[in-house]
Amino acid sequence: MRCCGNTRRATRRGFLAAAAGLALARPTLAGTAPRVVVVGGGFGGATAARALAQAGIDVTLVEGSATYTAGPFSNAVIAGLQPIAAQRFGYDRLGAAGITLVRATATGIDPAGRRVTLADGSGLAYDRLVLAPGIDLRFDALPGYDEAAAAVMPHAWKAGEQTLLLARQLDAMPDGGTVVIAVPANPYRCPPGPYERASLIAHVLKTRKPRSKLIVLDAKDAFSKQRLFQAAWAALYPGLLEYVPLAAGGQVTAVDPAAMTVQTDFATYKADVASIIPPQRAGRIAGLAGVADRSGWCPIDPVTFESRLVPGIHVIGDAAIAGAMPKSAFSANAQAKVCARAVADLLAGRAPEEPKLINTCYSLVAPGNAISVAGVFHPVAGILADVEGAGGTSPLDAPDAVRAQEAAYAEDWYRTITAEVFG
Repeated sequence: MRCCGNTRRATRRGFLAAAAGLALARPTLAGTAPRVVVVGGGFGGATAARALAQAGIDVTLVEGSATYTAGPFSNAVIAGLQPIAAQRFGYDRLGAAGITLVRATATGIDPAGRRVTLADGSGLAYDRLVLAPGIDLRFDALPGYDEAAAAVMPHAWKAGEQTLLLARQLDAMPDGGTVVIAVPANPYRCPPGPYERASLIAHVLKTRKPRSKLIVLDAKDAFSKQRLFQAAWAALYPGLLEYVPLAAGGQVTAVDPAAMTVQTDFATYKADVASIIPPQRAGRIAGLAGVADRSGWCPIDPVTFESRLVPGIHVIGDAAIAGAMPKSAFSANAQAKVCARAVADLLAGRAPEEPKLINTCYSLVAPGNAISVAGVFHPVAGILADVEGAGGTSPLDAPDAVRAQEAAYAEDWYRTITAEVFG
Protein backbone atom coordinates (compact mmCIF):
# COMPACT_ATOMS: atom_id res chain seq x y z
CA MET A 1 0.00 0.00 0.00
CA ARG A 2 1.10 3.54 -0.38
CA CYS A 3 1.08 6.85 1.44
CA CYS A 4 -0.85 9.72 -0.05
CA GLY A 5 1.00 12.51 -1.82
CA ASN A 6 4.38 10.75 -2.12
CA THR A 7 3.12 7.82 -4.15
CA ARG A 8 6.15 6.96 -6.28
CA ARG A 9 8.67 7.54 -3.48
CA ALA A 10 6.75 5.56 -0.87
CA THR A 11 6.10 2.66 -3.21
CA ARG A 12 9.73 2.38 -4.28
CA ARG A 13 10.86 2.59 -0.67
CA GLY A 14 8.39 -0.10 0.37
CA PHE A 15 9.24 -2.45 -2.44
CA LEU A 16 12.99 -2.09 -1.92
CA ALA A 17 12.56 -2.62 1.81
CA ALA A 18 10.61 -5.79 1.15
CA ALA A 19 13.12 -6.96 -1.42
CA ALA A 20 15.93 -6.47 1.07
CA GLY A 21 14.55 -9.45 2.94
CA LEU A 22 15.95 -11.67 0.20
CA ALA A 23 19.52 -11.08 1.37
CA LEU A 24 19.52 -13.80 3.98
CA ALA A 25 22.41 -15.12 5.99
CA ARG A 26 23.17 -18.76 5.18
CA PRO A 27 22.59 -21.16 8.08
CA THR A 28 25.69 -22.91 9.32
CA LEU A 29 24.59 -26.34 10.46
CA ALA A 30 26.74 -29.35 11.07
CA GLY A 31 25.89 -32.51 9.15
CA THR A 32 23.23 -32.63 6.47
CA ALA A 33 21.74 -29.46 5.00
CA PRO A 34 18.41 -28.42 6.51
CA ARG A 35 15.37 -29.27 4.42
CA VAL A 36 12.46 -26.89 4.02
CA VAL A 37 9.27 -27.73 2.15
CA VAL A 38 7.02 -24.95 0.87
CA VAL A 39 3.43 -25.85 -0.03
CA GLY A 40 1.70 -23.47 -2.43
CA GLY A 41 3.16 -21.63 -5.41
CA GLY A 42 1.43 -18.26 -5.30
CA PHE A 43 3.00 -14.92 -4.46
CA GLY A 44 3.79 -16.06 -0.92
CA GLY A 45 5.00 -19.59 -1.53
CA ALA A 46 7.07 -18.87 -4.64
CA THR A 47 8.71 -15.88 -2.93
CA ALA A 48 9.52 -17.90 0.17
CA ALA A 49 11.05 -20.70 -1.91
CA ARG A 50 13.25 -18.22 -3.79
CA ALA A 51 14.43 -16.53 -0.60
CA LEU A 52 15.21 -19.84 1.11
CA ALA A 53 17.15 -21.11 -1.91
CA GLN A 54 19.17 -17.88 -1.93
CA ALA A 55 20.02 -18.57 1.71
CA GLY A 56 21.57 -21.89 0.71
CA ILE A 57 18.75 -23.98 2.15
CA ASP A 58 17.57 -27.17 0.47
CA VAL A 59 14.03 -26.13 -0.48
CA THR A 60 11.25 -28.02 -2.26
CA LEU A 61 8.19 -26.21 -3.61
CA VAL A 62 5.02 -28.32 -3.80
CA GLU A 63 2.42 -26.99 -6.24
CA GLY A 64 -0.25 -28.95 -8.06
CA SER A 65 -0.67 -26.58 -11.01
CA ALA A 66 1.78 -26.04 -13.85
CA THR A 67 0.62 -22.44 -14.21
CA TYR A 68 -0.26 -19.80 -11.65
CA THR A 69 -3.06 -17.36 -12.52
CA ALA A 70 -2.61 -14.11 -10.60
CA GLY A 71 -5.46 -12.36 -8.85
CA PRO A 72 -4.17 -8.76 -9.08
CA PHE A 73 -5.50 -7.12 -12.26
CA SER A 74 -7.97 -9.98 -12.84
CA ASN A 75 -10.80 -7.45 -12.50
CA ALA A 76 -9.29 -5.73 -15.53
CA VAL A 77 -9.66 -9.02 -17.41
CA ILE A 78 -13.36 -9.14 -16.45
CA ALA A 79 -13.77 -5.64 -17.90
CA GLY A 80 -11.93 -6.53 -21.11
CA LEU A 81 -8.97 -4.27 -20.31
CA GLN A 82 -6.33 -7.01 -20.02
CA PRO A 83 -5.94 -10.49 -21.54
CA ILE A 84 -5.98 -13.51 -19.25
CA ALA A 85 -2.55 -14.42 -20.63
CA ALA A 86 -1.12 -11.46 -18.69
CA GLN A 87 -2.23 -13.19 -15.47
CA ARG A 88 -0.55 -16.54 -16.13
CA PHE A 89 2.92 -17.51 -14.97
CA GLY A 90 4.94 -20.72 -15.01
CA TYR A 91 7.50 -22.10 -12.59
CA ASP A 92 10.45 -22.91 -14.86
CA ARG A 93 12.52 -19.98 -13.61
CA LEU A 94 12.11 -21.16 -10.02
CA GLY A 95 13.63 -24.50 -10.94
CA ALA A 96 16.57 -22.66 -12.48
CA ALA A 97 17.00 -20.79 -9.17
CA GLY A 98 17.90 -24.02 -7.35
CA ILE A 99 14.44 -24.89 -6.07
CA THR A 100 13.23 -28.48 -6.33
CA LEU A 101 9.78 -28.34 -7.93
CA VAL A 102 7.24 -31.04 -7.15
CA ARG A 103 4.08 -30.78 -9.21
CA ALA A 104 1.67 -32.50 -6.85
CA THR A 105 -1.06 -31.79 -4.34
CA ALA A 106 -0.21 -32.03 -0.66
CA THR A 107 -2.89 -34.17 0.98
CA GLY A 108 -1.61 -34.53 4.52
CA ILE A 109 0.89 -33.27 7.09
CA ASP A 110 2.48 -35.28 9.89
CA PRO A 111 3.83 -32.58 12.25
CA ALA A 112 5.33 -35.14 14.66
CA GLY A 113 7.14 -37.00 11.90
CA ARG A 114 7.80 -33.76 9.98
CA ARG A 115 6.53 -35.17 6.71
CA VAL A 116 4.27 -33.96 3.90
CA THR A 117 2.11 -36.57 2.16
CA LEU A 118 1.37 -36.12 -1.55
CA ALA A 119 -1.65 -37.23 -3.58
CA ASP A 120 0.22 -40.20 -5.06
CA GLY A 121 1.05 -41.53 -1.58
CA SER A 122 4.67 -40.42 -1.59
CA GLY A 123 6.07 -38.10 1.02
CA LEU A 124 8.58 -35.35 1.66
CA ALA A 125 10.53 -34.96 4.90
CA TYR A 126 11.21 -31.48 6.26
CA ASP A 127 12.98 -29.71 9.07
CA ARG A 128 10.70 -26.69 8.67
CA LEU A 129 7.48 -26.42 6.67
CA VAL A 130 6.09 -23.23 5.09
CA LEU A 131 2.43 -23.29 4.13
CA ALA A 132 1.13 -20.76 1.61
CA PRO A 133 -2.21 -22.40 0.78
CA GLY A 134 -4.18 -19.28 -0.11
CA ILE A 135 -7.92 -19.49 0.40
CA ASP A 136 -10.77 -21.92 0.00
CA LEU A 137 -14.27 -20.65 -0.71
CA ARG A 138 -16.86 -21.62 1.89
CA PHE A 139 -19.59 -23.10 -0.28
CA ASP A 140 -21.38 -24.15 2.92
CA ALA A 141 -21.78 -20.58 4.16
CA LEU A 142 -24.48 -19.16 1.87
CA PRO A 143 -27.73 -21.07 1.23
CA GLY A 144 -28.08 -21.90 -2.45
CA TYR A 145 -24.47 -21.17 -3.33
CA ASP A 146 -22.28 -24.17 -4.08
CA GLU A 147 -19.79 -25.14 -6.78
CA ALA A 148 -22.62 -25.82 -9.24
CA ALA A 149 -24.12 -22.40 -8.52
CA ALA A 150 -20.73 -20.80 -9.18
CA ALA A 151 -21.00 -21.99 -12.78
CA VAL A 152 -24.08 -19.73 -13.09
CA MET A 153 -23.23 -16.97 -10.61
CA PRO A 154 -19.43 -16.80 -10.77
CA HIS A 155 -17.41 -15.68 -7.78
CA ALA A 156 -14.29 -15.09 -9.93
CA TRP A 157 -12.38 -14.87 -6.64
CA LYS A 158 -9.84 -17.44 -7.77
CA ALA A 159 -8.52 -16.09 -11.04
CA GLY A 160 -8.82 -18.29 -14.11
CA GLU A 161 -11.87 -19.87 -15.71
CA GLN A 162 -14.21 -18.07 -13.31
CA THR A 163 -12.70 -14.76 -14.42
CA LEU A 164 -13.38 -15.58 -18.06
CA LEU A 165 -16.89 -16.82 -17.27
CA LEU A 166 -17.87 -13.54 -15.64
CA ALA A 167 -16.34 -11.58 -18.54
CA ARG A 168 -18.37 -13.62 -21.05
CA GLN A 169 -21.57 -13.14 -19.07
CA LEU A 170 -21.10 -9.37 -18.99
CA ASP A 171 -20.37 -9.30 -22.69
CA ALA A 172 -23.50 -11.34 -23.49
CA MET A 173 -25.86 -9.41 -21.20
CA PRO A 174 -28.31 -7.22 -23.14
CA ASP A 175 -28.35 -3.49 -22.57
CA GLY A 176 -30.82 -2.72 -19.81
CA GLY A 177 -29.80 -5.72 -17.71
CA THR A 178 -28.98 -5.79 -14.00
CA VAL A 179 -25.67 -6.91 -12.51
CA VAL A 180 -25.53 -7.85 -8.82
CA ILE A 181 -22.32 -8.22 -6.82
CA ALA A 182 -22.49 -9.83 -3.36
CA VAL A 183 -19.65 -8.92 -0.97
CA PRO A 184 -18.95 -10.99 2.18
CA ALA A 185 -18.10 -9.85 5.68
CA ASN A 186 -14.45 -9.61 6.71
CA PRO A 187 -12.00 -11.30 6.54
CA TYR A 188 -11.48 -12.29 2.93
CA ARG A 189 -8.83 -12.10 0.22
CA CYS A 190 -8.13 -8.61 -1.17
CA PRO A 191 -10.38 -6.30 0.90
CA PRO A 192 -10.79 -3.60 -1.83
CA GLY A 193 -11.21 -6.17 -4.62
CA PRO A 194 -15.03 -6.26 -4.74
CA TYR A 195 -15.20 -2.47 -5.04
CA GLU A 196 -12.61 -2.36 -7.81
CA ARG A 197 -14.70 -5.02 -9.55
CA ALA A 198 -17.82 -2.89 -9.11
CA SER A 199 -15.98 0.14 -10.54
CA LEU A 200 -14.75 -1.66 -13.63
CA ILE A 201 -18.06 -3.40 -14.29
CA ALA A 202 -19.72 0.01 -13.97
CA HIS A 203 -17.27 1.26 -16.60
CA VAL A 204 -18.30 -1.58 -18.92
CA LEU A 205 -21.97 -0.73 -18.45
CA LYS A 206 -21.42 3.01 -18.88
CA THR A 207 -19.52 2.60 -22.15
CA ARG A 208 -21.25 -0.42 -23.70
CA LYS A 209 -24.60 -0.98 -21.98
CA PRO A 210 -25.70 2.44 -20.67
CA ARG A 211 -29.29 1.45 -19.84
CA SER A 212 -28.06 -1.23 -17.42
CA LYS A 213 -27.65 -1.09 -13.65
CA LEU A 214 -25.19 -2.44 -11.09
CA ILE A 215 -26.20 -3.25 -7.51
CA VAL A 216 -23.53 -3.96 -4.86
CA LEU A 217 -24.87 -5.83 -1.82
CA ASP A 218 -22.42 -5.66 1.08
CA ALA A 219 -22.38 -7.62 4.35
CA LYS A 220 -20.65 -4.71 6.11
CA ASP A 221 -20.98 -0.94 6.43
CA ALA A 222 -17.33 0.09 6.07
CA PHE A 223 -14.66 -1.06 3.62
CA SER A 224 -11.14 -0.31 2.43
CA LYS A 225 -10.72 3.02 0.61
CA GLN A 226 -14.46 3.64 1.03
CA ARG A 227 -14.42 7.43 0.67
CA LEU A 228 -12.22 7.19 -2.42
CA PHE A 229 -14.38 4.56 -4.08
CA GLN A 230 -17.64 6.30 -3.32
CA ALA A 231 -16.33 9.64 -4.56
CA ALA A 232 -15.25 7.95 -7.79
CA TRP A 233 -18.64 6.27 -8.18
CA ALA A 234 -20.46 9.58 -7.68
CA ALA A 235 -18.25 11.30 -10.25
CA LEU A 236 -17.97 8.55 -12.85
CA TYR A 237 -21.10 6.42 -12.53
CA PRO A 238 -23.99 8.53 -11.18
CA GLY A 239 -27.32 6.72 -11.33
CA LEU A 240 -25.68 3.53 -12.60
CA LEU A 241 -24.15 1.97 -9.47
CA GLU A 242 -26.25 1.39 -6.35
CA TYR A 243 -24.39 0.47 -3.15
CA VAL A 244 -26.40 -1.26 -0.39
CA PRO A 245 -24.50 -1.58 2.92
CA LEU A 246 -25.29 -3.91 5.80
CA ALA A 247 -27.31 -1.24 7.61
CA ALA A 248 -29.60 -0.86 4.60
CA GLY A 249 -30.09 -4.61 4.15
CA GLY A 250 -27.06 -5.44 2.04
CA GLN A 251 -26.18 -8.81 3.58
CA VAL A 252 -27.06 -11.63 1.19
CA THR A 253 -28.86 -14.48 2.95
CA ALA A 254 -29.53 -16.84 0.03
CA VAL A 255 -29.25 -17.17 -3.74
CA ASP A 256 -31.27 -19.07 -6.34
CA PRO A 257 -29.20 -19.75 -9.47
CA ALA A 258 -32.17 -21.20 -11.38
CA ALA A 259 -34.24 -18.05 -10.83
CA MET A 260 -31.16 -15.76 -10.90
CA THR A 261 -32.25 -14.12 -7.67
CA VAL A 262 -30.21 -12.82 -4.74
CA GLN A 263 -32.01 -12.51 -1.42
CA THR A 264 -31.37 -10.29 1.60
CA ASP A 265 -33.41 -9.83 4.78
CA PHE A 266 -35.26 -6.93 3.15
CA ALA A 267 -35.49 -7.61 -0.59
CA THR A 268 -35.04 -10.08 -3.42
CA TYR A 269 -32.96 -8.88 -6.38
CA LYS A 270 -33.38 -10.29 -9.89
CA ALA A 271 -30.08 -10.39 -11.74
CA ASP A 272 -29.10 -10.91 -15.35
CA VAL A 273 -25.50 -11.36 -14.18
CA ALA A 274 -24.56 -12.11 -10.57
CA SER A 275 -21.08 -12.28 -9.07
CA ILE A 276 -21.37 -13.91 -5.66
CA ILE A 277 -18.23 -13.65 -3.52
CA PRO A 278 -18.74 -16.12 -0.67
CA PRO A 279 -17.05 -16.20 2.75
CA GLN A 280 -13.61 -17.78 2.77
CA ARG A 281 -11.11 -19.64 4.94
CA ALA A 282 -7.52 -20.84 4.73
CA GLY A 283 -6.77 -23.43 2.04
CA ARG A 284 -7.63 -27.04 2.90
CA ILE A 285 -4.11 -28.19 3.73
CA ALA A 286 -4.03 -25.71 6.64
CA GLY A 287 -6.89 -27.56 8.31
CA LEU A 288 -5.27 -30.92 7.63
CA ALA A 289 -2.05 -29.66 9.21
CA GLY A 290 -3.90 -28.47 12.30
CA VAL A 291 -2.74 -24.86 11.93
CA ALA A 292 -6.20 -23.34 11.33
CA ASP A 293 -8.30 -22.41 14.34
CA ARG A 294 -12.10 -22.34 14.65
CA SER A 295 -12.25 -19.17 12.55
CA GLY A 296 -10.87 -21.12 9.59
CA TRP A 297 -7.72 -18.99 9.50
CA CYS A 298 -4.23 -19.57 10.90
CA PRO A 299 -2.87 -17.78 14.00
CA ILE A 300 0.86 -17.06 13.67
CA ASP A 301 3.75 -15.50 15.54
CA PRO A 302 4.20 -12.08 13.90
CA VAL A 303 8.00 -12.25 14.05
CA THR A 304 8.53 -15.67 12.44
CA PHE A 305 5.09 -16.54 10.97
CA GLU A 306 5.38 -19.86 12.82
CA SER A 307 2.01 -21.37 13.67
CA ARG A 308 0.78 -20.74 17.20
CA LEU A 309 -0.89 -24.17 17.08
CA VAL A 310 1.75 -26.47 15.55
CA PRO A 311 5.50 -25.88 16.00
CA GLY A 312 7.78 -26.22 13.00
CA ILE A 313 5.11 -25.04 10.54
CA HIS A 314 5.00 -21.46 9.25
CA VAL A 315 1.97 -19.93 7.51
CA ILE A 316 2.12 -16.93 5.16
CA GLY A 317 -0.16 -15.07 2.81
CA ASP A 318 -3.93 -15.07 2.70
CA ALA A 319 -4.27 -18.04 5.08
CA ALA A 320 -2.54 -16.30 8.01
CA ILE A 321 -4.18 -14.20 10.70
CA ALA A 322 -1.86 -11.23 10.24
CA GLY A 323 -3.54 -8.63 12.44
CA ALA A 324 -3.86 -5.27 10.71
CA MET A 325 -2.02 -6.48 7.62
CA PRO A 326 -4.53 -7.24 4.85
CA LYS A 327 -4.69 -10.34 2.67
CA SER A 328 -3.04 -9.27 -0.58
CA ALA A 329 -0.34 -10.28 -3.05
CA PHE A 330 1.94 -7.53 -1.76
CA SER A 331 1.41 -8.75 1.83
CA ALA A 332 2.10 -12.36 0.87
CA ASN A 333 5.32 -11.35 -0.88
CA ALA A 334 6.50 -9.29 2.10
CA GLN A 335 5.54 -11.94 4.64
CA ALA A 336 7.36 -14.62 2.64
CA LYS A 337 10.64 -12.70 2.82
CA VAL A 338 10.31 -12.14 6.57
CA CYS A 339 9.35 -15.78 7.12
CA ALA A 340 12.27 -17.07 5.02
CA ARG A 341 14.71 -14.95 6.97
CA ALA A 342 13.24 -16.21 10.25
CA VAL A 343 13.41 -19.85 9.08
CA ALA A 344 17.06 -19.39 8.12
CA ASP A 345 17.78 -17.89 11.52
CA LEU A 346 15.94 -20.62 13.42
CA LEU A 347 17.71 -23.37 11.49
CA ALA A 348 21.03 -21.73 12.29
CA GLY A 349 20.19 -21.30 15.98
CA ARG A 350 19.84 -17.51 15.81
CA ALA A 351 17.04 -15.42 17.25
CA PRO A 352 15.01 -13.79 14.43
CA GLU A 353 14.81 -10.01 14.43
CA GLU A 354 11.50 -8.22 14.73
CA PRO A 355 10.40 -7.15 11.24
CA LYS A 356 8.61 -4.22 9.70
CA LEU A 357 6.37 -5.14 6.78
CA ILE A 358 4.86 -2.98 4.07
CA ASN A 359 1.75 -3.42 1.97
CA THR A 360 0.50 -1.33 -0.93
CA CYS A 361 -2.86 -1.82 -2.58
CA TYR A 362 -3.87 -0.20 -5.87
CA SER A 363 -7.40 -0.25 -7.24
CA LEU A 364 -8.60 0.83 -10.66
CA VAL A 365 -11.85 2.80 -10.64
CA ALA A 366 -11.74 3.25 -14.44
CA PRO A 367 -9.15 2.67 -17.15
CA GLY A 368 -6.16 4.87 -16.41
CA ASN A 369 -7.68 5.98 -13.10
CA ALA A 370 -6.51 4.40 -9.82
CA ILE A 371 -6.50 4.94 -6.07
CA SER A 372 -4.27 3.42 -3.41
CA VAL A 373 -3.78 2.79 0.29
CA ALA A 374 -0.50 2.12 2.08
CA GLY A 375 0.44 0.63 5.43
CA VAL A 376 3.50 -0.32 7.48
CA PHE A 377 3.15 -3.03 10.13
CA HIS A 378 5.18 -4.33 13.06
CA PRO A 379 4.72 -6.85 15.88
CA VAL A 380 2.94 -5.45 18.94
CA ALA A 381 1.61 -7.64 21.76
CA GLY A 382 1.69 -10.75 19.61
CA ILE A 383 -0.01 -9.35 16.50
CA LEU A 384 0.94 -7.27 13.47
CA ALA A 385 -0.21 -3.72 14.11
CA ASP A 386 -0.09 -0.52 12.08
CA VAL A 387 2.94 1.70 12.54
CA GLU A 388 1.26 4.90 13.62
CA GLY A 389 1.50 7.68 11.06
CA ALA A 390 3.20 5.50 8.44
CA GLY A 391 0.25 4.73 6.18
CA GLY A 392 -2.36 6.60 4.22
CA THR A 393 -4.50 6.76 1.12
CA SER A 394 -4.55 8.68 -2.11
CA PRO A 395 -5.77 12.28 -1.71
CA LEU A 396 -9.54 12.43 -1.92
CA ASP A 397 -9.47 15.51 -4.15
CA ALA A 398 -6.59 14.45 -6.40
CA PRO A 399 -6.73 15.74 -10.00
CA ASP A 400 -7.09 13.39 -12.96
CA ALA A 401 -3.36 13.53 -13.65
CA VAL A 402 -2.60 12.08 -10.21
CA ARG A 403 -5.15 9.30 -10.67
CA ALA A 404 -3.58 8.48 -14.06
CA GLN A 405 -0.16 8.40 -12.42
CA GLU A 406 -1.50 6.00 -9.79
CA ALA A 407 -2.75 3.70 -12.56
CA ALA A 408 0.70 3.73 -14.14
CA TYR A 409 2.28 2.91 -10.79
CA ALA A 410 -0.15 0.01 -10.39
CA GLU A 411 0.95 -1.45 -13.71
CA ASP A 412 4.62 -0.94 -12.79
CA TRP A 413 4.07 -2.70 -9.47
CA TYR A 414 2.40 -5.67 -11.15
CA ARG A 415 5.21 -6.07 -13.69
CA THR A 416 7.85 -5.75 -10.97
CA ILE A 417 6.36 -8.20 -8.48
CA THR A 418 5.51 -10.88 -11.04
CA ALA A 419 8.99 -10.63 -12.56
CA GLU A 420 10.58 -10.93 -9.11
CA VAL A 421 8.41 -13.85 -8.00
CA PHE A 422 8.10 -15.90 -11.19
CA GLY A 423 11.06 -14.62 -13.16
